[in-house]
Amino acid sequence: MLNIGCHLSVSKGFLAMAKEAVSIDANTFQFFTRNPRGSKAKDIDESDINKFLEFAKEHNFVKVLAHAPYTLNPCSKDEKTREFALETMADDLKRMEYIPGNMYNFHPGSHTGQGSEEGIKQIAFALNSILTEDIHTTVLLETMAGKGTEVGRNFNEICSIIDSVNLNEKLGVCLDTCHVHDGGYDIVNDIDGVLDEFDKIIGLERLCAIHLNDSMNVCGSHKDRHQKIGEGEIGLEAIEKIINNPRLKGIPFYLETPNDIEGYKREIALLKSIYKE
Repeated sequence: MLNIGCHLSVSKGFLAMAKEAVSIDANTFQFFTRNPRGSKAKDIDESDINKFLEFAKEHNFVKVLAHAPYTLNPCSKDEKTREFALETMADDLKRMEYIPGNMYNFHPGSHTGQGSEEGIKQIAFALNSILTEDIHTTVLLETMAGKGTEVGRNFNEICSIIDSVNLNEKLGVCLDTCHVHDGGYDIVNDIDGVLDEFDKIIGLERLCAIHLNDSMNVCGSHKDRHQKIGEGEIGLEAIEKIINNPRLKGIPFYLETPNDIEGYKREIALLKSIYKE
């Protein structure tokens, strides 16, 4: 079974998101924990969440993926920016306890000229500050394309962050196909080689989610521009190999392509038509 969903708007509520996912033949979804360009989070509606949990169980949903806002930068050279990131992430994890057992993804951040080594230390400090034994959410580091001063531009940087966190059993990785392609990993011609490298450096047991996106740019461009499935430089043939790779079976895929809900519906139908059970 292909576990797949797309990004939906949390403003509609959890139950509405779940129903929208089912309407496009998805069995999971991704959502922002709060305004992706701001800091305000929607009030918790426990009644809506309880109805969502029942609905998700009835429809055999796999884990849903919360995404931290883009404004977070836990490794900025600005102390107030780092504090904002830490406070927001801590609040997000508290809110995630209303839907325990799911996943929370964030961009590691940009070191803003301090150097990747210092950036890694600051990201690890943030994670060590917010992770506790009693949280029931897996926190995912997203692989990045390497534009500007991004941290997480390669598997080694992701690994260095994980190794610097005390409770790293709470951590996993979200692999973004556009990002790793733009970052220089040849997933078009050598997906098995890329997975071998991931396994050697990080460990495939850490791979918990995949952002399934095509790319507007060539491999190694470090630009991070998502494209619709089959319409970019990765292409449908390579994406077919990715979703059918035996080592990725069971891992949920989340679409972040430039689409409306009908576009996501078409992409999900396309992907299911080329998926081999």
